[in-house]
Amino acid sequence: MSQRHPIQNDVVMFVTTNIKCRHRLFEDAHYAREAIDALYRVQNLYSFFLFGFVIMPDHVHILLRVMAPSGISDVVRAYKRAVSHAIGIGPIWQPRFYMKIPDNVWATLNYIHQNPIRAGLCEKPEDYSWSSAPGKWDITEME
Repeated sequence: MSQRHPIQNDVVMFVTTNIKCRHRLFEDAHYAREAIDALYRVQNLYSFFLFGFVIMPDHVHILLRVMAPSGISDVVRAYKRAVSHAIGIGPIWQPRFYMKIPDNVWATLNYIHQNPIRAGLCEKPEDYSWSSAPGKWDITEME
């Protein structure tokens, strides 16, 4: 069953998608790296501006603006498929995703980057490798 979101593009969106049964799949560094690489591969297929992301052990947060004619449902579907294919494990994702249009993009990006700290995975956002916070991934500067 496909998910319906009335707004599909041209606004900043905060997306969360979870691993089935909240399995901590992305504790494996190889899988976490593939989750990031897949994000950039999907960006080559669908037009979207990536503000930031974090790959948590059992879920992913992405802050992006999808450009028409692409839609958020297409982007998330392609992302989930790309990650599953890259790591070679059957269905790993919960079937749906959560999407919200944030009131404050900077506060939402801060929330995303603070997620590993709240989970006890690091002390500072820039210490967590699987996030846009350290600045080592190819994130275009915010406008």
